[in-house]
Amino acid sequence: MSAPRYVLLGLAHPRSPWFRATAQWSNSGALPAEFVKCLSPAEVIQRLDGAKPASALIVDAGLPGVDRDLFTSASEHGCAVFVVANEHAQRDWVTLGANVVLRTEFSRAELLDGLASHARLVERGDKAPTGLDQIVVSPLQRASLVMVTGGGGAGVSTTAIAAAQALSAAGKRTVLVDLQLQAEQAMLHDVTSSTGGLQMFVDAHRASTVTAEHLREFCLHVPARGYDLMIGIRRARFWNTIRPVAFSAALNTLLGGYDAVVCDVGSDFETESIGGSMDVEERTHMARTIATEADCVLIVVHPSMKGLHTTNRILVDLADIAVPADRLIPVFNQSAKAPRVRAGYTAALAELISWREGAHSAVSPVHLPVRDVDAFVRNNERFPDSLTQPISGALSAAGTLGGVRTQRGDRFVRLRPGSLRVKSTGVSS
Repeated sequence: MSAPRYVLLGLAHPRSPWFRATAQWSNSGALPAEFVKCLSPAEVIQRLDGAKPASALIVDAGLPGVDRDLFTSASEHGCAVFVVANEHAQRDWVTLGANVVLRTEFSRAELLDGLASHARLVERGDKAPTGLDQIVVSPLQRASLVMVTGGGGAGVSTTAIAAAQALSAAGKRTVLVDLQLQAEQAMLHDVTSSTGGLQMFVDAHRASTVTAEHLREFCLHVPARGYDLMIGIRRARFWNTIRPVAFSAALNTLLGGYDAVVCDVGSDFETESIGGSMDVEERTHMARTIATEADCVLIVVHPSMKGLHTTNRILVDLADIAVPADRLIPVFNQSAKAPRVRAGYTAALAELISWREGAHSAVSPVHLPVRDVDAFVRNNERFPDSLTQPISGALSAAGTLGGVRTQRGDRFVRLRPGSLRVKSTGVSS
């Protein structure tokens, strides 16, 4: 098991000597700490509000925004404050809330002494005490949440389109949200406008909320298929603009403003406890949040040996983050028409996942036929029923297309027609 370490947030001019020195000590192992560089006080606040605790905040006294408010925010999160002061920024920093005042050329020993006296060690996988990254949605208002994921080249994005069209055809106000790091739904829908989208929507939740009246200003309507589209981030490297707490608030708004939310999601669910990096955990925050909150997880499988192997890896990763097996629906894309061949695919997948308790869900795998969807995508046309009806049937069997939800703890119970044994007269039998 990994030893506990300090988690340090640093805020300074990038060329500050102490900034570089602290990073070198951390990277070389001379300092038992993980050093996270921040670019602004706003980013410090977002880090403090994130899922992982911080031991200490080390700030350059000469920066704007380094004041009592910032120190108070750090203190409220159990984070010690170290101020690196120079002759041009002489204040009573302790009175303002700082725990330690360091000179600009402080040594490693001085920093360690301050950490030992005022900061706490953080275990791998520790959670911040705020609980701010939890999603709280009224069960009477919560939309159906469908996640579509799978390996590269399996057809995840086009399957997400088919799922959104199926839900829309069932009479649900549906939005398709692109949460892939390599977001491609804008290309698949021939979107040329840069307005709206996921980045602007999440950013709007960093300091406020978005009402239902303004929600669709961030989306585009796809009239041929009947759903709204929220395009994803413009470049994969922009993932760090999606702050975890703001994303959870944005998802909360979507679940309250639509009847169904379909998310096109990547298949990376790594956490800090697995990979040892807070940055990796923040990068996968969107995927993990959707996976754990989704009513159904459609796992798109390419019908090949590699496709089955990739699917097994995804199932292992989902088990690691405690996604219940009965929410998982395998979708064989471009599946052969012959029943014997399809039965072989299903049997091979069942053998691969036999290790997992409850892996054989009540919903059978979905098989989508071999179809060239490029023409439908290129012309923004409605997908054929042969692609949407199998998904519609699976979602209906899983209780996503209809039925009544009742609260049981923090989950919901699916009721099937006739299960209440109510006669047409309205009198219970």
